[in-house]
Amino acid sequence: MDKKLTEKQIQWYPGHMFKSFREIKEKLKLMDMVMILLDARLPLSSMNPEILKTVKHKPILLLFNKMDLADPQILNKHMSYYQSLGYEGLKIDAQSQINTKKIYDRAKLVLKEKLDREKAKGLKPRPIRTMILGIPNVGKSTLINALSQKKATKTGNKPGVTKAQQWIKLGDDFELLDTPGVLWPKFEDKKVGYHLAITGAIKDDIIPIDDVCHYALDFLKANYPKRLLERYDIPLDMYDYVSMLDQIGLKRGALLKGNEIDYDRVYHTILTDIRNKQLGGLSFDSI
Repeated sequence: MDKKLTEKQIQWYPGHMFKSFREIKEKLKLMDMVMILLDARLPLSSMNPEILKTVKHKPILLLFNKMDLADPQILNKHMSYYQSLGYEGLKIDAQSQINTKKIYDRAKLVLKEKLDREKAKGLKPRPIRTMILGIPNVGKSTLINALSQKKATKTGNKPGVTKAQQWIKLGDDFELLDTPGVLWPKFEDKKVGYHLAITGAIKDDIIPIDDVCHYALDFLKANYPKRLLERYDIPLDMYDYVSMLDQIGLKRGALLKGNEIDYDRVYHTILTDIRNKQLGGLSFDSI
C-alpha cells in the first residue's frame, strides 16, 4: 500500500471557507483582539498559518482546547514554545468548561496596554470586541455556548457546521464574532493532513481511511506502544500493520462470517477510540 498522500488528497478548501476567509479580513479592523482556538492534541497542525499571517498585527490569545484529550507533558511544551514567540495562551476544555471562565480575564491581560491607554485618555469603558478563529471541528461553537451559558450557535461533531458569521454578546463587557472554521488550500507538510484526519478536523472521506489508520498505528507504536498493549493486547514487538489490524479486530470482535476480520469496523474502531480518549491523552505534533 502506498502511504503517501497524493496532491489531490491533501487539498480541501470548500467554497464557504474561501468566502469566510475574505470576510475575516474585512471584519478584522473592528476587533480589539483575536482569539485563536487550537486543538491541544496538535497545536502546530491545527494552527492555520494563513490566519496567523492575517491577524499578526492584532493582540492574540491562543486557546488550547480539548486539553483533556492531549498528552499533558507535550502540551506544556507546546505552550512554552508559543509563549517564547510572544503569545499568551490558556489551556481549556470547552465541553466540560474547564478554564473557560478564565478567558475574559486573560483577554483583558492581552489588552492591558490598550485598555490602560484608553483609561488614561478618559474614555468610557466599553465591551471588548474579539473574533474567534480556528480550523473546523476544533470546538468553537461549544466554547461560545459555554461562554454565553446558552445555545448561541449550532454545534455538531462534523467539521464545517458553522457556515456564517454572527455576533454574540457575552455579558456586558465582551462581544464576540463567531466565524466558520477555515482550513488552508494546501497542506505543505503531509503529516498535517494525517493529524487533522485522525482527530476529525477534516471529513473522514477526504483521505482514505486505511491510510489514516496506517499512519495512526505507526505513530502510536512509535510513541505510545503501551497504550496499544493495554487497549488491544498488541505485543510491544508487533510492528506489522496488518497483524495489528487483525489483533484489534479479534480483540474488539470486528468479525465477519467465517471469522474473517471486518477491516472497515477496525478502521472506525481505531479512530473512535483515539477521538474518545480510549487510548488516553495523545499528542500528535512533536516539539
